Amino acid sequence: GRQGGGVSGVEVALWDLAGKAYGVPVYQLLGGKFRDGVRLYCDTDAHGKGDGRAMGQALKARLAKGFTFLKMDLGASLLFDVEGALSAPLGFLDQFKAAWRTAETRQASPQPQSAERRREEEVLHIPHPFAGLQLTEKGLDWLEGYVAEVRSVIGPEVPLAIDHLGHLNVESLIRLGRRLEKYHLAWLEDPVPWQYTDQYARLSRAVAIPICTGEDIYLKENFRPLLERGGVSVIHPDVLTAGGMLETKKIADMAAEYGVPVALHMAESPVGCLAAAHVAVAIENFLALEFHAADVAWWSDLAAGLPEPFIRDGFIYPPDRPGLGIDDLNDEVLREHLHPGIPGLWEPTDGWNETWAHDRL
Repeated sequence: GRQGGGVSGVEVALWDLAGKAYGVPVYQLLGGKFRDGVRLYCDTDAHGKGDGRAMGQALKARLAKGFTFLKMDLGASLLFDVEGALSAPLGFLDQFKAAWRTAETRQASPQPQSAERRREEEVLHIPHPFAGLQLTEKGLDWLEGYVAEVRSVIGPEVPLAIDHLGHLNVESLIRLGRRLEKYHLAWLEDPVPWQYTDQYARLSRAVAIPICTGEDIYLKENFRPLLERGGVSVIHPDVLTAGGMLETKKIADMAAEYGVPVALHMAESPVGCLAAAHVAVAIENFLALEFHAADVAWWSDLAAGLPEPFIRDGFIYPPDRPGLGIDDLNDEVLREHLHPGIPGLWEPTDGWNETWAHDRL
């Protein structure tokens, strides 16, 4: 999964070099185009949006920018301060909330991890079925009301996907899913860790909302059980997690045989974004590509040679230029936005060798 990022990044770089060597866009090397434009779905997290109307207004601002597909967070973390909304072993919920909030304020860094941070990570890495966390009727009412408020602001027509449901068991997810069916959601994403194929199959059969996972899955063979068992209605691979561009295309082609569309996960720089876009135009069953940088004014300045404007009416268009279509990286902009825990640009990456990933493997 995330630990395959190095392999995936090298694979993307090699496709860029191959495209430049042959003088053709990478999408042509992947078999050619099914479409010109790549629809983006705009992701919006729940930070600072304590009620559904506030989230609805944030999503409505995305629509005003031309995005045609939306996603928002919804889950147990929204209920941490709602008394009586969650049931858990006494004392565990306070421990879990403290670890969650500490992790929210800390960005990824290759610095050595302290014993305290490892203890926090152990709490957050408990697989969902083992956390003992359940929604109460009050919690179900609150979350349903939140979604109803969002829909009252953005209307019924735009697709709305749901992410970050939290460490809930399948029973709570089924109860929540049935409550939310009337709001015709685009999908429920990563409800349980991807390894639990039988739980995905059970959830998919119990709830009339598409179920989606895949951003943590490495290589085609690990997607196959979910497709064979009917555990997913949408798959969600990431080019920089799944093994690279060709592997992602193979995954998508396999999903097409099961009638399953592909929404690509993407929370990356313009390099990763264009790599995903070249894959997106080259697969038949593409649905939408994730986009997190709608509020980051300098994001497209990280690379030189990008189309202007980069996003047009909620779509991006991979350049008809050799390779990925990027001339170079912009070191000046990169240096300006370095993580505080990283001392300089293009430093050795040995520190990442001892950093925990989020794979639960």
